[in-house]
Amino acid sequence: MKVKIRKDDTVEVISGRKADKGRRGKVIKVLPDEGKVVIAGINVRKKHQKQVQARGRTLKPGIIEFEAPIAIGNVMLVCTKCDNPVRVGIQREDNESQRVCKNCGAVIE
Repeated sequence: MKVKIRKDDTVEVISGRKADKGRRGKVIKVLPDEGKVVIAGINVRKKHQKQVQARGRTLKPGIIEFEAPIAIGNVMLVCTKCDNPVRVGIQREDNESQRVCKNCGAVIE
């Protein structure tokens, strides 16, 4: 499936955990095979890490916070012009495809 959300896009969470719903963030990583995205500051999880020694390096023990992936269907792209979460359309011209806001018709870079 072709993903219409790319790295460095601003997205808004439309469903999921109550703490994250309605929040906006920047996309760090897109995982198209899994159908998920990683967003900065959203869906933050804690992992208890043991001290591990691998290849001559030591990983510090403690509690590590990291952003977990969230399903692409739970986020919407935020249009830069109308500043609202919008659906995205594809417009093709001269063998080039551009993402277009379905509300205002602006091209999304």
